[in-house]
Amino acid sequence: MADLKELSIDQIEERKSAIVAELDNEGVDLDALEAEMRSLNEEIEARKATEAKKAEIRQGIAEGNIGVVTVEKKFEERENIMTNNEVRATKEYVDAFARYLVSEDATEVRSLLTENVSGGSVPVPAIVDDIIRTAWEKNDILSRVRRTNIRGNLKVAFERVASGAVAHTEGSGSVSEETLKLGIVTLVPATLKKFVRVSDEAVAMGGEEFVRYVYDEVVYQITKKLADDIVTDIKTASTSATSVAACVAQITSAPTVTAIASAYANLSDEATDPVIIMNKLTYANFVSAQAAANYSIDPFMNLPVVFNNSLPAYGSASSNAVYAIVGDLNGESVNYPEGDGVALKYDDLTEAEDDMVKIVGRQYVAHALTACGRFTNIKKGS
Repeated sequence: MADLKELSIDQIEERKSAIVAELDNEGVDLDALEAEMRSLNEEIEARKATEAKKAEIRQGIAEGNIGVVTVEKKFEERENIMTNNEVRATKEYVDAFARYLVSEDATEVRSLLTENVSGGSVPVPAIVDDIIRTAWEKNDILSRVRRTNIRGNLKVAFERVASGAVAHTEGSGSVSEETLKLGIVTLVPATLKKFVRVSDEAVAMGGEEFVRYVYDEVVYQITKKLADDIVTDIKTASTSATSVAACVAQITSAPTVTAIASAYANLSDEATDPVIIMNKLTYANFVSAQAAANYSIDPFMNLPVVFNNSLPAYGSASSNAVYAIVGDLNGESVNYPEGDGVALKYDDLTEAEDDMVKIVGRQYVAHALTACGRFTNIKKGS
């Protein structure tokens, strides 16, 4: 049979009539004739469609609107495709993500995404971003520190010793150059981990309830740990301006009405937004001192008080222990080299006999003091 593309419509119709006549021949291959007839009909339909398209285009040219329908249709189709961020906010994605946490099979989750995210971690639902952001914003310590997202070990330079600006009158001779000594702090990331155990009943909740239940607990505990570590950075820092650690002033005082003022007086001019960090029980000691002075003076100098119970209460603190801190938390830096997300690992085997599931949350983060003169530690006397 000749190439159908080379035959005219009349020739194709003639061949169709010939096939009908051949059906009665003895020994004819009916399957072959049927296949040929199907090809002939398909070729005719294809040519009809082509002619119809040509007619549509000719009409469009004549009316001056050629291409408008096609462009509008493509724009509408593009508008109907959700971005990954929009997909992550849907209930369907949250439910799939909850199943992924249990099965660790990311096929269903990735199939819902409209933009390529092959490899790497599975994007968390939008509600997880909200949980992490809210935990950061509500934490009185983390919400005040400097935050970056720079890959690798981050090195930050700070002034250990520096002379101030000088006045110079024209023609009065040379001016002494600035004395400047820099320190370098390297923020080396480490993994913060939090283990939580949930019952099989909690797992069975599925969907948003399960995702929120797990992430609320894991993110809260990791955030609290990071805040405690920042307090440790400050209370263990050296007083030396030549130290690798940023220098921190130290005073020794009981919780008197003038203790905070003495600590505040040691801060540099760069400490522009100071707060007081202490244990809640220590706060009660300062209030007692205020009451003993007939409330004639505010021992807190109208500064915000941030509570952190990783600092010991004054009454139970050992000699020379730091029990309160006054300073500007902008002197501390926190770096998330891989973003501030929290990854989860699901283990339903270790404690299966107790109908419990173990989940491990991980966050990769670095933190360190990166400024001098921003803090004063208040220590208990010997």
